[in-house]
This record gives sequence, structure tokens and C-alpha cells, in this order.
Amino acid sequence: MSSRSCAFFFALACALPLAAAETPIPHGQFLPPDDAGLRQGQPEQQQLIQIVEYAVVIGNQRQSSQQPIPITTPTLLRLKGKPAGKGTGQFEVLISFDGEGKSLKRPAYDEKTRTLSLAYPLAQYGVLLDLLRNGPVYCQFLSYANGHVWADLHSGAVRVR
Repeated sequence: MSSRSCAFFFALACALPLAAAETPIPHGQFLPPDDAGLRQGQPEQQQLIQIVEYAVVIGNQRQSSQQPIPITTPTLLRLKGKPAGKGTGQFEVLISFDGEGKSLKRPAYDEKTRTLSLAYPLAQYGVLLDLLRNGPVYCQFLSYANGHVWADLHSGAVRVR
């Protein structure tokens, strides 16, 4: 085989995993069964974001106007992404964590700032970090007319080794 043919096959082999990674994913497969019939009709609002970078923020704040003076240490994942599929622009996903995880805030999408806010129990921090480290990662947000909201972070297709 000529060196030109080898170069062609090498380039083709290198391009195949990239093409496979960009294959559209049926993101609906990540929705749990709708046993309660909450997803009525098509979503009124739907965002699908491919995460391209993330940052971990661990804060420390003290509100000096309160007695006794509470000190809190909020943990936040700040994700940046682009529309998966058609569309342009940049999205931000802010993930906050609650130590108790008993009553989390509802997922919310601000169309004006293109920011999705999610809350998870602190126990999920390690799982989310592992997910982000092993990409590709997508974030999905669905809002229905009856007030039902769904949001998730999920991986792309990963081949078992």
C-alpha cells in the first residue's frame, strides 16, 4: 500500500470516532416513564444544550447584618454550552447544591439570559463531576402547558471497552 493510501485510511480512521460522537441522540430516551400522565402534549419550551466547559465554584459568605452571624459555603457548577443541533449562541447552566436535598428548587430557564438553573442534593456532586469529566454531556429542559417541568444532564453514547 502506498504512503498516500495509508495516510487516507489513517485520516478516515481518526475521523470515524468524531463522526460517531456527533450522531444525533434521541434525547427523549432520557425521560422517565410518564406513569402519572404529567407530560401532556408537546413541550411549550424545550432546550437541548451540549456542554462545552464547566467551572466549580465553592463560596464562603457571611451576612454581617444578621445575629448570630451565619456563615454559608455554597457550591456551584457553572456550565457553558451551545445548542445541540440547529441554532447559535451560548447557554449557561447553573447547578446549585442543597446539603439536605429535601426540598429542591424547581428547574427554571430564563430565555432572556439563556440561563438554566438546576438544583441537586449535595450527594449528587461527585456523580455530576464524573459525568462532566467523561463527556460528551448534554443538558435538556422541557416545560409543559400544565406546569410540569423536566431537566436533566446526560451523557452522549459511550462505547463499552
